[in-house]
Amino acid sequence: MLKKILLLFIIFVLVSSFFFLFSIQPQKSTERGTFSIIFMEEKVGYEEYTWKTDETGYLLSVRGQMTKPIALEIDRLTIRLDRSFIPLRYTFKGSVIGVAQEIESSISEGEVESTILVAGQEQKSTVKIKRDAFLLPIAIFSPYLILTKKFRCTLQEKVEFSAYIIPQLEVTVSLKPKEEDPCTLIMQLSTLQIEVETNERGSLIALHIPSQNLIVVQDIHGAPIR
Repeated sequence: MLKKILLLFIIFVLVSSFFFLFSIQPQKSTERGTFSIIFMEEKVGYEEYTWKTDETGYLLSVRGQMTKPIALEIDRLTIRLDRSFIPLRYTFKGSVIGVAQEIESSISEGEVESTILVAGQEQKSTVKIKRDAFLLPIAIFSPYLILTKKFRCTLQEKVEFSAYIIPQLEVTVSLKPKEEDPCTLIMQLSTLQIEVETNERGSLIALHIPSQNLIVVQDIHGAPIR
């Protein structure tokens, strides 16, 4: 009888351990949405994004276009990050002011190796940035989703971090919650102030750059799907 009880106990422990391990595995999910870009009260473009979560980290994919304040076509943009939001890879294919561009960047411990193809001319570069730098492509707004996913509505005081303006330079930026509204984050990039609105899920609800009369807002028909 004792052996039978012991055997049942061992089976129970093994089954319980299996279900526990299964329950703590990172859950895969996909979020999709569309942003409208509004410049001087006129809709001038859009960005469609997909945010995927898996056991190794996150993948942001973007496509879209904009006519003002600069002409921009995004055929494909991707940013791959690990579970700590450390960037691992960046790709871009599209055109800026009518000039075709392709960028392929791999990032390891803050070292960025890039191959840049502009108007048929190829360049290679290697630069060193902060390991946890925020990747900030010029005039593309979906990557701000990385900040909202990371901080959500939990930021309590001002923080400073590095941002790498691809493929040009690294700068220091600050981020702080708006007074009495922790779901609105105020980002200071040199003299440029950017208001980023999020929620408890880390969705990018809206982005506002007052000095440029620019607003980026989540379309109601393109709301995130979970």
